[in-house]
Amino acid sequence: MSFAGLLASARPLDGGPSAPLGTGFALAVPDGWLQGRTAYGGFSAALALDAARRAGGEGLPPLRSATVSFIGPLYGEIEVRARVQRRGKNATWMAAEVLRDGEVGLTASFDFMGPVDSALHLNDRPMPAGVIPVDEAEVFAPNAHAPAFRRNVEVRFALPRGEDKRPELCWWMRLADRTGLDPMTEVLLMADGLPPGVLPLLNPGVPVSSMTWLANLLTPAPQTRDGWWLLRSTGDYAEAGCSSQRMEIWNTDGQPVMAGMQSVAVFG
Repeated sequence: MSFAGLLASARPLDGGPSAPLGTGFALAVPDGWLQGRTAYGGFSAALALDAARRAGGEGLPPLRSATVSFIGPLYGEIEVRARVQRRGKNATWMAAEVLRDGEVGLTASFDFMGPVDSALHLNDRPMPAGVIPVDEAEVFAPNAHAPAFRRNVEVRFALPRGEDKRPELCWWMRLADRTGLDPMTEVLLMADGLPPGVLPLLNPGVPVSSMTWLANLLTPAPQTRDGWWLLRSTGDYAEAGCSSQRMEIWNTDGQPVMAGMQSVAVFG
């Protein structure tokens, strides 16, 4: 089942005293979207976004920013709930949670904002130098050790692989089945698809876990060719088991789509 089909089949939930975040839906996490013992982070964040858009109703402006906290494992039967925190003249703030057995596994805050007139124009997010065009890039097929969710995406190496180990990963990625999926939900679903940027510096098998994630959407209407997005994660600090990294997405024309940061726990 496609991600859009999974959303369409979700069971609606009403609000109530035990649901402070209002209405939402319930579903079972497919094994194919797991990353270890929990749902892949982009999967859970995209579910939270869909719940927020449902709760926000018609006329909700485009998503411009998301702040996500990965709190606990999400698998099996889960509930996704959201509510409006504030509606302004041009912006709406939404809160969302994903729960398993009544315990919170993910929280998210979403900011939706319509365009406004401005004399300020700045774009200092160039695509990395030396990127291999997606049609020429080498396919990176999942192996037996890859997370289960990797079978839902296609991956190609976007930069030439050298001998030096750097805290950076840069891949072309697209969903294997994006039928009927809203482009903004697609971007958030894909945006956490890279391993941590510091992975090339770690010994094989060292456990890592995302903790928090901030994503700023740089366009109100993401578009790309044939579903391909260029993702880059760059670790810029790591100490005492905590790594901070920058995350970016471009479309196939080199236009920036998302800029973010993530905090990653490194257990070794």
